[in-house]
Amino acid sequence: MAYVLGAVCGLIWGAAAAFLNFTISKRSIAKNSTSAILGANVLRVAVDLVALGAVFLLRRVLPFRYEATLIATALAMSMVTIVLAYRMSMDLRPKSEKKTEEEKE
Repeated sequence: MAYVLGAVCGLIWGAAAAFLNFTISKRSIAKNSTSAILGANVLRVAVDLVALGAVFLLRRVLPFRYEATLIATALAMSMVTIVLAYRMSMDLRPKSEKKTEEEKE
């Protein structure tokens, strides 16, 4: 049961980190500058390190198995980032491309 609880908490923590990364990316793309995108990449790496590092550093305090939490955090960050990046790419596509794909269907 400790592994399941740790995994669920890790999934939630990782999804929150991925959503924060998504927000950072979306705002930097809206600014449309190279320095904003570079800064966003640095911030995203920092968010990833803090999210995983927090689980590792709190391993003695957590009431469940930290291994499951750490793995679930990394898994959620990866999977949610992929889904949100796909969603963002669909929102950023030019309207002409969206119309041609709708006509094909």
